[in-house]
Amino acid sequence: MASISTTLPLLLSLLLLLARYDAAQPPEPERGTYIVHVAKSEMPQSFEHHTVWYESSLKSVSDSAKMIYTYDNAIHGYATRLTVEEARLLESQTGILAVLPETRYELHTTRTPQFLGLDKSADMFPESSSASDVIVGVLDTGVWPESKSFDDTGLGPVPSSWKGECETGTNFSASNCNRKLIGARFFAKGCEAMLGPINETEESRSPRDDDGHGTHTASTAAGSVVSGASLFGYASGTARGMATRARVAAYKVCWKGGCFSSDILAAIDSAIQDNVNVLSLSLGGGMADYYRDSVAIGAFSAMEKGILVSCSAGNAGPSPYSLSNVAPWITTVGAGTLDRDFPAYVALGNGLNFSGVSLYRGSALPDSPLPFVYAGNASNATNGNLCVTGTLSPEKVAGKIVLCDRGLTARVQKGSVVKSAGALGMVLSNTAANGEELVADAHLLPASAVGEKAGDAIKKYLFSEAKPTVRILFEGTKVGIQPSPVVAAFSSRGPNSITPQILKPDLIAPGVNILAGWSKAVGPTGLPVDNRRVDFNIISGTSMSCPHVSGLAALIKSVHPEWSPAAVRSALMTTAYTVYKTGEKLQDSATGKPSTPFDHGAGHVDPVAALNPGLVYDLTVDDYLGFLCALNYSASEINTLAKRKFECDAGKRYSVNDLNYPSFAVLFESGSGSGVVKHSRTVTNVGPAGTYKATVTSDAASVKISVEPEVLSLKENEKKSFVVSFSSSGSTQERVNAFGRTWLGPQSQLTGVDKFDQRFITHSKRGVS
Repeated sequence: MASISTTLPLLLSLLLLLARYDAAQPPEPERGTYIVHVAKSEMPQSFEHHTVWYESSLKSVSDSAKMIYTYDNAIHGYATRLTVEEARLLESQTGILAVLPETRYELHTTRTPQFLGLDKSADMFPESSSASDVIVGVLDTGVWPESKSFDDTGLGPVPSSWKGECETGTNFSASNCNRKLIGARFFAKGCEAMLGPINETEESRSPRDDDGHGTHTASTAAGSVVSGASLFGYASGTARGMATRARVAAYKVCWKGGCFSSDILAAIDSAIQDNVNVLSLSLGGGMADYYRDSVAIGAFSAMEKGILVSCSAGNAGPSPYSLSNVAPWITTVGAGTLDRDFPAYVALGNGLNFSGVSLYRGSALPDSPLPFVYAGNASNATNGNLCVTGTLSPEKVAGKIVLCDRGLTARVQKGSVVKSAGALGMVLSNTAANGEELVADAHLLPASAVGEKAGDAIKKYLFSEAKPTVRILFEGTKVGIQPSPVVAAFSSRGPNSITPQILKPDLIAPGVNILAGWSKAVGPTGLPVDNRRVDFNIISGTSMSCPHVSGLAALIKSVHPEWSPAAVRSALMTTAYTVYKTGEKLQDSATGKPSTPFDHGAGHVDPVAALNPGLVYDLTVDDYLGFLCALNYSASEINTLAKRKFECDAGKRYSVNDLNYPSFAVLFESGSGSGVVKHSRTVTNVGPAGTYKATVTSDAASVKISVEPEVLSLKENEKKSFVVSFSSSGSTQERVNAFGRTWLGPQSQLTGVDKFDQRFITHSKRGVS
């Protein structure tokens, strides 16, 4: 026994020493995903294939790293997992242009065709073979192939130009594709490298859409005609995409963990190879220079192949400088409202009534008034007014209607919290961040959303009445709401923080309360507790406005297949409208005042007018390369975007002002208090021969605008140039807020001209646009 007792302390000491030794070992360096951009033309002759060169370069810095993807079309390069030091060493190698860290992007979450005039203009969009030859690629959460929106009845064979495929995976097979949904792929390697394997019990590792967002955007862009569509009877009628005869190719890049740049680039890479005509991306991330922005880089390659890329502007409005996807080769789309609403009135016990909105359809509330309580007074939490999970006291809300404030959590999540606490209904009040904009939701309990002013008045009643009561009255669907459209408060705003001389967004399109196809894997709220299943859902966001423009671009492409992406965008921009039929300016729902081009860009899309714009502003790849030279990009930065060597001409004066864009944003140098800035443009006449005369309007006396020459006579397909001169006589300390318009002729609107205080971008300049 003595020998055992003396041995135990020795063993324990040895174990402790080993534990201390293990603890002293430095941890493994953390690895992250990087996208490696390679100058393919610089491949040494000793390598037979570029992938062998890629592998060699990777092995030179890491024995264990593997390539996640290799890219041939969107970029030249590959994605891999590296430590920070390995990434630094790799970037220093000859032929490596850039090693960029993975970026996580987020989704920018039946009456639309009538509202846009498409139902009355069928003869202008002939059901020709060219209309069904256009292919719209949608990068999103995948697709629910059984949706009626992807019925292929009446469509001919798959276009011979299509080179893609229908991939198999969880709950998805090649037979799920048809002559409408002609392709479906999924890209998960980047997401899995960051977060681990996809949990196939929660989401399908396949093109199948378990979220609903991708089915909604795809069917908005190019869904088939479906009669009798509605959400619980709301917005009932015929649902149809913008380009009903176009084909759909779904590229699933977004998962529960997000949308990762390596997967997005892989999808764009495939879409280019597959031969799509339009790419629609309702997602975005932070702002970065174009040569560091994966979406901008991939979109540049798509543009080179004649593919129009349409992206959502973002849902960070109404804050200025809140835009995503601002590269000039991307069509950036903001959101406006429709002339349709879903009223749900809040009737207080004191006789006052307030108008709200709701998509609730379920068990009705009692006809008699119910007790009413403010969530902030029914919680011990400091943020109890927001109805966050676990903050409401059931004994204080049971059997009552609860008033919750917007913020922090999803609107429908608040309703779930209220219901689980035992309340019978909810009134959701906007705060200053949301103003008077009302977005309808298919809540899990009877609920109505009201604006900030109504919310404040309701709270005043709640705080002053000893026994407050309320009723919620649901009125269904109302159409003909005026004014419409108005700019959505959530729609992201300019100025363009990367290149302020490029006005963004380009235009707005319907993005509020949009009815479109939905996934049967999830309820209309998207909440796990929502067991309801629907064929169509009504949701809002620039995610919804983007596919409207994507589909409209496909329509125009079907009528004018020879037009470049820039010409199609130009047609959409120069024919967009900024005033109502009454002559009043478009309104901004965030302020209740007229919107500006930083809110609506060129204006609200008008697809019928866009078919015959008269004049277009076209752009070639060389024009964009000159633009990059004007930004003083280095040769390697340009190569990252263009995938080839391009040297800016040292003897040439490049100017951002000369990019042939359909709008202007003008910057004045500070110093003398006055100055002249000139922008040159070239128009192409895509209509019959005609004469166009320029007229100019400006709302600032300190900003003068002139056009030379004032008159252009053009034959069909003829190009002619003009110069717009902007002169300012204002003080350099003056904050100028001037907007104006320049027109050429009766058909073609040259620009929405905007201005802003450039001191927010650089202290050496001030801005007028």
